[in-house]
Amino acid sequence: MKETVKAYGAKSATANLEPMTIERRDLQATDVNIDILYCGVCHSDIHTVRNDWKGSTYPVIPGHEIIGRVTEVGTEVNNFKVGDLVGVGCMVDSCQTCNSCQHDLEQFCENGATFTYNSPDKHLGGQTYGGYTTSVVCDQEFVLRVPENIDPKGAAPLLCAGITTWSPLRHWKVKKGDKVGVIGLGGLGHLGVKFANALGAHVVMITTSPEKADDAERLGAHEVLISKNQDAMKAHANSFDFILNTIPVGHAMDPYLSLLKIDATMVLVGAIEPMKEFNGGSLVMGRKRVAGSLIGGIKETQEMLDFCGEHNIVSDIEMINMQDINDAFERVTKNDVKYRFVIDMASLK
Repeated sequence: MKETVKAYGAKSATANLEPMTIERRDLQATDVNIDILYCGVCHSDIHTVRNDWKGSTYPVIPGHEIIGRVTEVGTEVNNFKVGDLVGVGCMVDSCQTCNSCQHDLEQFCENGATFTYNSPDKHLGGQTYGGYTTSVVCDQEFVLRVPENIDPKGAAPLLCAGITTWSPLRHWKVKKGDKVGVIGLGGLGHLGVKFANALGAHVVMITTSPEKADDAERLGAHEVLISKNQDAMKAHANSFDFILNTIPVGHAMDPYLSLLKIDATMVLVGAIEPMKEFNGGSLVMGRKRVAGSLIGGIKETQEMLDFCGEHNIVSDIEMINMQDINDAFERVTKNDVKYRFVIDMASLK
């Protein structure tokens, strides 16, 4: 029978998150039931709750950085057993048959991936509900194995912030010795620095805030470039093999494009909104590229988690109780977190 579980969600774009109860579907043959231990707080959660992207259906129950233990498996599940430490990220389903899905790019499913929250729910009708809950039922194809040797609390943000930064580094084949810039030292940027360092790159943290220099170096940056310093920017001109741009709002791109080598790429992962105009010459003079990237497929996300297990990489986090979520949303909006909030779901249970 369907399970009723405790949750936190918002009933409108202007409402605070509050306690609710929701139904989870009956366990299907290929499903895994997961007791949620921790759930990360992503900026996307806030955008969806506040309907910033104009597609929200209420109530919204966010959360797509889920870590938990398997409590039950369906009759056809062979990848997982009760007790396994697992994760669920931004997707819980896709068509599995289109060209994108066949190439392990479920995030670009041509028939529309089912996202972990605020997506049409194929099983129950209505929309999907995320990880600000005590448990979740998910098809085994979208459940990820979390290495037991890494801190499960710090692993939660890997399911979105981690794969968002890992995927472009891998797709553009960042390698040992490359000069890699990471713009913005937030939830995404701090993991980009850790990954690029572990891949053997020479990592330059690019920021407007000189006070972030010490922290950037602690996280693995070899240099810090203050983008407001014109002389420093000129000294680094035309020298980067790759730039990961995590700025979450529209901004001027010309200053950053000037840093790229010939044929090099800057990838946007933060700003899902109109950008400021930039000069075509910034691309033409050097055959440079601006690209975008969205999370990663399930196979690539598992590769990222395995890499984190080998290199002991997790997010820097601040733990909160579920009851503190509205304050946490305000603090994320003000960039007042180092570097990701994670909810201890024991507080909801």
